[in-house]
Amino acid sequence: MRVTFRDARAEDVPAVVALLADDMLGATRERQDMDLYRAAFEAMRAEGANDLIVGEDGAGRIVATYQITFISGLSLAAARRAQVESVRVASNLRGQGVGQMMFADAEARAREAGCRLVQLTMNATRTESRRFYQSLGFEASHVGFKKPLEG
Repeated sequence: MRVTFRDARAEDVPAVVALLADDMLGATRERQDMDLYRAAFEAMRAEGANDLIVGEDGAGRIVATYQITFISGLSLAAARRAQVESVRVASNLRGQGVGQMMFADAEARAREAGCRLVQLTMNATRTESRRFYQSLGFEASHVGFKKPLEG
């Protein structure tokens, strides 16, 4: 299967949300209000170094997505890094190499942006995802924390 990755466009937002909702965690977290997602997409575009990427199959269907944010910082000898989030592959295509293509694309974008490190977080319940990321050379080197903010 061949998948082509490109920057998302506003008309891609519903397909991306459908991918985000197409798993056991996303099904409980995502909402139907597309206005909320469209506003978030426009905010991401305005930020500049925060990109939503989609993967299209040969028929033009969106079958994968990820968000990549480029972060400049002082640690690690001022290493620029790429943060990858919201990684999804259509459920009927998982295990067919699409994720490997996606991360090859993410790494190429990170190198082009001058990054020396790619990092990501994942929900601890995603044991298959953990094995996948490790197969790509990612190391579980840190412990992450999240705290919801009220209001």
